Amino acid sequence: MHVYKRILKFILPFWKHLVATIIFTFLFSAMSGITVYLTIPLLNTLFLQNEVESQNTISLPTNDSDSFIPSWFIELQHSISNSFESYVYSGTTHEVLLKISILIIIAFFLKSIFGYLQAFYIAYIQQGMIKNIRDKCYIHIHQLPMNFFKNERTGDLISRITNDVNLIQSSTTQVFISFVREPITILVYVLIALSISVKLFLFSIVILPISAFIIGIISSFLRKQSIILQKKMGNITTILQETIVGVKIVKAFGMENYEIEKFRNETNNFFRTVIKKSRIQNISSPTTELAAVIVGVVIIYYGGLLVLVDHSLQASNFMGFLFTIFQIIPPMKQMANVNNHIQESIAAGTRVFEILDIEPSIKNIESPKSVDDFHEKLEFKNVSFKYDNSDRDILDNLSLTARKGEIIAFVGSSGAGKTTIVDLIPRFHDPISGEILLDGINIKEIKIEDLRKLMGIVTQETFLFNETVSKNIAYGLSNIPQERIEQAAKIANAHDFILELPNGYDTIIGERGAKLSGGQRQRISIARALLKNPPIMIFDEATSALDNESEVLVQEAIEHLMKERTTFIIAHRLSTIRKSDRIYVLDKGKIVQVGKHEELLNEKDGIYNKLYQLQFSNQESA
Repeated sequence: MHVYKRILKFILPFWKHLVATIIFTFLFSAMSGITVYLTIPLLNTLFLQNEVESQNTISLPTNDSDSFIPSWFIELQHSISNSFESYVYSGTTHEVLLKISILIIIAFFLKSIFGYLQAFYIAYIQQGMIKNIRDKCYIHIHQLPMNFFKNERTGDLISRITNDVNLIQSSTTQVFISFVREPITILVYVLIALSISVKLFLFSIVILPISAFIIGIISSFLRKQSIILQKKMGNITTILQETIVGVKIVKAFGMENYEIEKFRNETNNFFRTVIKKSRIQNISSPTTELAAVIVGVVIIYYGGLLVLVDHSLQASNFMGFLFTIFQIIPPMKQMANVNNHIQESIAAGTRVFEILDIEPSIKNIESPKSVDDFHEKLEFKNVSFKYDNSDRDILDNLSLTARKGEIIAFVGSSGAGKTTIVDLIPRFHDPISGEILLDGINIKEIKIEDLRKLMGIVTQETFLFNETVSKNIAYGLSNIPQERIEQAAKIANAHDFILELPNGYDTIIGERGAKLSGGQRQRISIARALLKNPPIMIFDEATSALDNESEVLVQEAIEHLMKERTTFIIAHRLSTIRKSDRIYVLDKGKIVQVGKHEELLNEKDGIYNKLYQLQFSNQESA
């Protein structure tokens, strides 16, 4: 229940709407009860018309069991009954019938108004709650470290924020109805039933729980199947996300049939679970209906005895009682399912709170320092790092210095720790030991927002949004004149090909920039970094996936971007880092060589020389 209490906290901001809902629910239930109660004088008027014509008045029969109920209830009932009788049953049959008809219309009109207001406020609460939960999940995800996204399936995360939150909303709404609307409805009809016949009511409440018990048993099976369905939908979402994003790889390896078969297996599992749940639901309907009929027949039989044999109840009152008591059965059925709805909410809420309960490891300290520029140098002092699920140190006691305006390059074999170094600078990860200093300040003491504003990042896998070219270049910035966007594009060698697009800078470039080539995407990414104008630039193998022609254009754009900036470069092609002020050669998380391009080439036995010779010979053979 701890999970469910956490879910209910999301309703608290809407307490005013909750109060309004309760008020309108009570009024709706009251009008519903009145519409049923009005059947008694209607039946009296219709079936006792001969007496009416001779007497011009009709009197309601008194309750058969006044001795069973408190005196205050009897007095209140008699007072209301006398007032009602004095108004309705005065006059001719025609006048009585007209009054009753008008009352029925008014009661149904008010019932419709209150029903609408009740439904509106319930919808406002449930949609507001689901919005707040989704917003909180989305905000929290942006605060989580990169490690989290490496360990989680994207499709499953999407499923939690969509399907599971939807289930929380629907289940919580049903629980609210079960705990608020249905009890009020039952109370209204119970009072009406008591006012008609206490004996018959006491007999009914002994019989009615039989139907509720049967419903409860069936519903427990439905709850289990609902939980399984949520998990299977998460699997389907994951496969969809992976295959759509990776469609090029699927086609390249001829794995369409494999992926189709995998998807079919998941949808088949989902189908079987849905059918099983549907089978239980379809069995529950006739079963509960039969139970209700049996209960109803028993009540009819006993009530008939009170009318025909005992003569303690009039036929019109008995019919009114039947209408009333059968109005109690639907809310009782709803309340019988309340535990199932709670369990569904808990199951879905558990999956959502698993995300919300993850404490961000990368966050601001209590009173972080603000910075607005990079002035002197960035230092790594005895920095070590390893991932949570790894036993091996990715970086081992690493120290280096980059002064303002310098170009620093990192080379080494795959897994040497190059990308980890540049990921530590904007605090995508934090070192397990040592410190990174920006102008003498530990970056953990700097506001994360301020730290990252100082940096521009261009990676091998450029990510662009399904937006216009202009919005992608100006991403993260507001109120940027079009002239500045175009100027950045020109420096990045992107302006000419952008003008050739169907709508120029207003062209939608597709998901992940799918309508552009690799080189074009990189140049837009560089234009984006140029417009941000950061003092520190990070290039993570920005040209390694490009053809020679694109590489020349991108490399030229990079050189423009590096001017008067401190630059960190991870380079697959060593020709791109010849002008670096300092090159760090990494091997198994340690710096094994440091120097300029020519200096490192002169170390014949060094790793850098070997990498260069290997790359040069490959280019020659190519």
